[in-house]
Amino acid sequence: MKVDTHQHFWNLSEVAYPWLIPAYGPIYGTFEPKQLAPQVKAAGIDKTVVVQSANSYEDTASMLVHADYNDWIGAVVGWVDLLNPDATNERLEQYKKHPKFRGMRHLIHEEKNPDWVIQDVVIESLKVLASHDMIFEVVAVFPNHLKHVPTISAKVPNLKMAIDHLAKPPIKDKGMSPWSDQMKAAAENPNVYAKVSGLNTAAAADWSGSDLKPYIDFAVEAFNPNRLMFGSDWPVCIL
Repeated sequence: MKVDTHQHFWNLSEVAYPWLIPAYGPIYGTFEPKQLAPQVKAAGIDKTVVVQSANSYEDTASMLVHADYNDWIGAVVGWVDLLNPDATNERLEQYKKHPKFRGMRHLIHEEKNPDWVIQDVVIESLKVLASHDMIFEVVAVFPNHLKHVPTISAKVPNLKMAIDHLAKPPIKDKGMSPWSDQMKAAAENPNVYAKVSGLNTAAAADWSGSDLKPYIDFAVEAFNPNRLMFGSDWPVCIL
């Protein structure tokens, strides 16, 4: 089975996406399953994972509806309020009744506090997430968030985590350390996985495969292929 583990949908007339502004050009618009379906078929992809695009329950509800009507959507990664452990538990009790709901993420890179994800209250909510056997996707944008993954692992060792986009390595600057050191530390917990996705937006505009290869090679070495996933990051990838 071939799975695209990271793609998005958004309808600007139905759900608010505060980060998505006209400056983003070609992705500032509505993107729905009818646009992606023929591309999924042409690429020989069997299933996709549709991933959260806003810190809102409305975005999650929209994704679950799309999953109901499109068999090729295999899983949904939604959102819960990590600043409220009780609400986290209540929502997860509700969401896990849906057969395609698998976990959640929060746009931590949009938070002004770079240490947002290791607040005590967030850690308590992540413990709730782990108790429901749900995945936490880490929107780690280097250099601010990747270093926190070992801290979360220490506090919630049974939490399954997936690092999105290899934490956006410094491809444009052709740098490796300390990104490589932090990735290696993150990989020490066997419950931590990573997505080979979204690398084009961390590279220069005229990037080629040779620019991405050192970072992918390093990820393969740190995690081994069994803990890595491919993701297209559609529609962001069209940038």
